Amino acid sequence: MRKRRILICGIVLVFCLVMAWVDGVIQANYFQKSAIKLILFLVFPAIYALYDKQLAIRSLFYPKREGFRLAIPLAVGVYAVILGGYFLCKDVFDFSGITRSLTENIGVTGSNFLFVSLYISFVNSLLEEFFFRGFAFLTLQRSVGKRFAYLFSATAFTLYHIAMMIGWFSIELFLLVLAGLFIGGLLLNYLNDKGQTVYPSWLVHMFANFAINTIGFVLFGIL
Repeated sequence: MRKRRILICGIVLVFCLVMAWVDGVIQANYFQKSAIKLILFLVFPAIYALYDKQLAIRSLFYPKREGFRLAIPLAVGVYAVILGGYFLCKDVFDFSGITRSLTENIGVTGSNFLFVSLYISFVNSLLEEFFFRGFAFLTLQRSVGKRFAYLFSATAFTLYHIAMMIGWFSIELFLLVLAGLFIGGLLLNYLNDKGQTVYPSWLVHMFANFAINTIGFVLFGIL
């Protein structure tokens, strides 16, 4: 149990640092970054699960009813809150840094944003939910208990987003977004805790990305 705790926490923290290096230092384009994330967030945990068969990560993808009763209205609410928050705050905060950073750092432009938005919404969201809510929460809580697993997963999820969002917002809005990510991480953990599967949080994450991508379409002048 102790060895598993150390290995899972170590894998999560190291891989988050690697992705921060990819985002903040080498500034790989979005397609290179996606390939690296696929290897780190899916392939390596799957290989580790072959070593520690008690992780049973396949069970994380078994669909169950638990969690969906809350996840469905929450997903719609998250979409409305994020989109509504943007339109309420767009004249208060400067959001132009988002598109500038996306274009300059990882090569996302108005011409390829449709493809990127579809990948973010459906594939990337599931990848992150497996890594942060499945591997870093559901499997970890079997070894360390729920309290630590809740806090560790939400903290790792928040830290993971720091490097990619540098330059997007003013410092005030940046701190507000980080607080929202941490609280959101705790809530997504709670959804998955009921059924021990990643699908409820994936649904909410997907709709959050729908909202963010809608804002992206506006900022890129597509809508």
